[in-house]
Amino acid sequence: MALWGGRFSSTPADAVFALSRSIQFDWRLAPYDLRSSLAHLRGLEKGGLISSVDGAAIRGALKELQSEVESGNFLPHDGDEDVHSALERGLTEKLGAVGGALRAGRSRNDQVATDMRLFAIDHLLHLAGQVSALQRVILAKATEYLDAPAPGFTHLQHAQPVLFGHELAKHAHALNRDVDRIRDWYLRTSFSPLGAGALAGSSLALDPEGSATELGFSAPIANSIDAVSDRDFVAEALFILAMIGTHLSRMGEEWSLWASTEFGWAKLADAFATGSSIMPQKKNPDIAELARGKAGRLIGNLTAVLAMLKGLPFAYNRDLQEDKEPLFDSIDTLNLVLPAFTGMVASTTFDRAAMAAAASTGYSLATEIADFLVRGGIPFAQAHEAVGKCVYQCEASGKELHELTDAQFAAIHPGLTADVRKVLTVEGALQSRTTFGGTAQIKVADQIATLESRILINQEWIDDKSNLFSGMMGQ
Repeated sequence: MALWGGRFSSTPADAVFALSRSIQFDWRLAPYDLRSSLAHLRGLEKGGLISSVDGAAIRGALKELQSEVESGNFLPHDGDEDVHSALERGLTEKLGAVGGALRAGRSRNDQVATDMRLFAIDHLLHLAGQVSALQRVILAKATEYLDAPAPGFTHLQHAQPVLFGHELAKHAHALNRDVDRIRDWYLRTSFSPLGAGALAGSSLALDPEGSATELGFSAPIANSIDAVSDRDFVAEALFILAMIGTHLSRMGEEWSLWASTEFGWAKLADAFATGSSIMPQKKNPDIAELARGKAGRLIGNLTAVLAMLKGLPFAYNRDLQEDKEPLFDSIDTLNLVLPAFTGMVASTTFDRAAMAAAASTGYSLATEIADFLVRGGIPFAQAHEAVGKCVYQCEASGKELHELTDAQFAAIHPGLTADVRKVLTVEGALQSRTTFGGTAQIKVADQIATLESRILINQEWIDDKSNLFSGMMGQ
């Protein structure tokens, strides 16, 4: 069913209809379209544009369609162009001509913009909950390994010792910013396009403010042209989803390295790993690798929408039909990745002895020696030069820093007294890093406790908004 045609002498060519048709992907907007239709109906009734008798009939038919769509008893036909035409067909099948009365004062332009906002809010709230669940698992694992020394890396080279709990907790911090981004996005997205019509608003006595309130939005969008053309909220959502995917990808890269034979730190649970079709000994970190791969897909979806938007004049253009599949795909992708990734993290165990043994290698205590000299009044540039000579001598002789003799230290710099050996321990290095956010155990414990509180606050917000949304959809 098409929603236009009076000024045309023929129906669209088959090729045109095939290109134009979007029902094959926008049908998933049906529940949101029906809910926004109920809000629009109330506005038409309030303005005296639909009689109470017709309004009651339309409302009853919309409620029936809601149940039929949910159960799968009402489905689109091959002749339906999009979700809006399919549902109007359903109304007219039930009510006859009166089913078309609901179109008064409403265009597909403001209708689809409203539906997309409702869809995006619903699904990003759900994803925020999944990200929070992953955060909790990460922090539980960080607490488990709070006292475990490990090498810290820059450029994939041994840098300084850290506590492995510190290493793990960093991922929960990154993901917390993603949840914060969803909260910020929600504030900008929670505005209603309904009532904007095609682009100019309406001469009919509608109630955009009441519709916005009924649908859980903060207010109507202030400019009707912006209301139908804005897809910032889609692009921003896609950025957030791509950022989540990027964080998972970076985490997956580390998990893959830690599970490698060369590292030998991480042992993956059998339920969250895969094998090889030809090499029987293999246990592959496929979840981590797929998270890396899916991140490229998420970035591609963001790029597709930005490229589509960049040249569009404002008001509605058919190009905007291309906002749906990228958003749907990104949401679906993370709904696949996040549960598996969370399970992988929760079930991984780490080899404390292997990590501890590696913590002091690669001259990772060199900075401790430099700091020792600084505390003795030596300018850091000179201290840095002296410690560099220590490392050079160790490399030449195949020794570690703690294996240099007192005489060798003193020959390199007079400030390198025998007391320098007090700082040449991993434990001492770890516990000395007491600045805010540092790797000393007490500071990592503080980080974890603070982040747990923030996650709890975010989860309360997610639950509150999700319950309000579910209640609105169920009305």
